[in-house]
Amino acid sequence: MTSASAKRRSPGRPAANDGGDSAGQRTRLLDAALARFVRDGMTATTARGIAEEAGVTPALLNYYFGGRDALQQAVVEERLMPVLRHVGAQLALAGDDPATLIASFTSAIGEAVAEYPWLPTLWLREVLLDGGALREVFLRHGADMLPRALAQRFVAAQKSGRLNPELDPRLLVVSLVGLTLFPAAAAPIWRQVFAADDIDMTSLQEHTWRLLHDGLRLEDAE
Repeated sequence: MTSASAKRRSPGRPAANDGGDSAGQRTRLLDAALARFVRDGMTATTARGIAEEAGVTPALLNYYFGGRDALQQAVVEERLMPVLRHVGAQLALAGDDPATLIASFTSAIGEAVAEYPWLPTLWLREVLLDGGALREVFLRHGADMLPRALAQRFVAAQKSGRLNPELDPRLLVVSLVGLTLFPAAAAPIWRQVFAADDIDMTSLQEHTWRLLHDGLRLEDAE
């Protein structure tokens, strides 16, 4: 190493050579952290565990993120929030018809789960269960983006006579989440119970839509 390159090296940087693949190292650390969060839970996951998962030293984690907490925040901002924003964007394109809106929600969640298999487990462990590390994050940043916005659109559909007026729009959102994310999170169990490896996410989406369409009396409300 020349004296000039030594001067350019930031204090505290690990000696390991990343081969100019800084973006790749950072991505691997994000992926490793997400894998550990899903498998072991956020609270139980340590910086050393993440480093082991990524095949690097803890010093490299500190170099790229400044510590475990900052890495966790990066996982939220760069992995979780883009998924929520994408689902919200798809719902924004669905229009005001409740049947289309509900179909768009079930489809968007199904596509998200298929592309990001970690989503149901992370939601169940870190948002739904008491003590989850992401509950407050969801309440601050995700509640307005998805559940509240969806409930408001159901209220509007009821006022226009296009949705069963006997339903509570808030509980309708709860039911939608329960019929999409929960079955995905529980898939390893019910697939074994019913020997149901033939049921994929597309089949689950279609079943959910048929169940909701009949239960909501969407045709009668039109």
